Amino acid sequence: MAKLWFKFQRYFRRKPVRFFTFLALYLTAGSLVFLHSGFVGQPAVSGNQANPAAAGGPAEGAELSFLGDMHLGRGFRDTGEASSIARRYGPWFKGKDGNERAKLGDYGGAWSRALKGRVVREKEEERAKYIGCYLDDTQSRALRGVSFFDYKKMTIFRCQDNCAERGYLYAGLEFGAECYCGHKIQATNVSEAECDMECKGERGSVCGGANRLSVYRLQLAQESARRYGSAVFRGCFRRPDNLSLALPVTAAMLNMSVDKCVDFCTEKEYPLAALAGTACHCGFPTTRFPLHDREDEQLCAQKCSAEEFESCGTPSYFIVYQTQVQVDPRCTPNNRCMDRRFLPGKSKELIALASFPGAGNTWARHLIELATGFYTGSYYFDGSLYNKGFKGERDHWRSGRTICIKTHESGQKEIEAFDAAILLIRNPYKALMAEFNRKYGGHIGFAAHAHWKGKEWPEFVRNYAPWWATHTLDWLKFGKKVLVVHFEDLKQDLFVQLGRMVSLLGVAVREDRLLCVESQKDGNFKRSGLRKLEYDPYTADMQKTISAYIKMVDAALKGRNLTGVPDDYYPR
Repeated sequence: MAKLWFKFQRYFRRKPVRFFTFLALYLTAGSLVFLHSGFVGQPAVSGNQANPAAAGGPAEGAELSFLGDMHLGRGFRDTGEASSIARRYGPWFKGKDGNERAKLGDYGGAWSRALKGRVVREKEEERAKYIGCYLDDTQSRALRGVSFFDYKKMTIFRCQDNCAERGYLYAGLEFGAECYCGHKIQATNVSEAECDMECKGERGSVCGGANRLSVYRLQLAQESARRYGSAVFRGCFRRPDNLSLALPVTAAMLNMSVDKCVDFCTEKEYPLAALAGTACHCGFPTTRFPLHDREDEQLCAQKCSAEEFESCGTPSYFIVYQTQVQVDPRCTPNNRCMDRRFLPGKSKELIALASFPGAGNTWARHLIELATGFYTGSYYFDGSLYNKGFKGERDHWRSGRTICIKTHESGQKEIEAFDAAILLIRNPYKALMAEFNRKYGGHIGFAAHAHWKGKEWPEFVRNYAPWWATHTLDWLKFGKKVLVVHFEDLKQDLFVQLGRMVSLLGVAVREDRLLCVESQKDGNFKRSGLRKLEYDPYTADMQKTISAYIKMVDAALKGRNLTGVPDDYYPR
């Protein structure tokens, strides 16, 4: 033995590099063994957590919380002392009773995922309520609205958000990667155990199974709820005087439903579908049926014969939906309402569409382009907006080919470069949140929960809140011929405010173009109504600071004989 040890020592003395390499490998192997023993597999789960029903049912199961980023397993935290010791010393630790606390695979993947999926569902019931696991037949789908697949990044919220954005009541996930939307579930409920497939983009969450749907009922915000699939709810309207001229196509439907009437009018290439009990009427928004004067929805509250949850109107009061057809009422069906072009000649004036970020500038551009038929430009370049149809985005802002120029600038030099301006002002509490969402989630996306709770949000408010005030004050001080428009007034009284804006741009306001706006006013530039913060992100100090800025802007507006800020800006 001594000889062997002597040879071993002499070998490494001659080749020290090999000695240190061997030492490093030895230390690495030891570290890996330690890590493996501490984290491999799933952390220990107490008996009560493994069987929530035995410990008091689902209510107690809802109190389980997710593991932090430092834990590599998929399970849940156990508040028990033994479980925390098991996590520290690995799955082979034995308790006082001599039993192994956490052998690998004791609580299998399907059950763990089901537990975690349920916690996700219970935590997110504010935005969507889990209904159950349902049978899905490829020949006869349980949810028959739009659908999409993503075999790499599908998550529960992504599916819910896509369905909510299109106004559907239900969202269902299948096969870990498929999302289906619909207004009613046309299938039978099955055992929860049959929905056992993990979401492709969300480890530990359940996204249905093979021919099985995990179904959620969406809790939609009001603007999103006023849709039916791809059709936009317009309201309840009195029967027009000359029905055959106002709505020229009519079909009798004994088993009336919103789907049937909307599909019928879409097939006939009409942008309006009017439900009148057992009759479906199709047409355009015209002066004979302008959609300006809504009636109380109770006058239309007659349930559809083939639709349990929807109203189908009466012979005297019509429920009206806007289809996906985008036909300009002035033109032939081949010409589209969304057709826009550059100015035929170079404009002599540069007119700004100025706003603080998050104040609705993109939506205002959409309205102006519809009302005038001309592209709007931008002081910046945003490729995502260009791809959404804002072709003036690529032009230099001084090109003179666009009807007005988007800008968020507020310096004297930048403001004086424009000959006139539409100044769009929005409630700072709403504008700051909208811009924060845009910054971290894109034009129609959302900031993550971690951003709101982290250091990003307080820092953002500290930097951007003063800018909200100085932006308005600078434009009022240095701007030439400034037209002030409040975002809230634009939403509430669209035609009057848009008429003011178009007049400043030097374009004659035409009724048919305003009707074109009426049929497409929302565009694709509003965030889904699904995601909503469960708390007020503004602290008392933030509110105090912002209120002072609001008073400052209000005084500046009134000092120029303009309307002050709307009443709902304050108090909070």
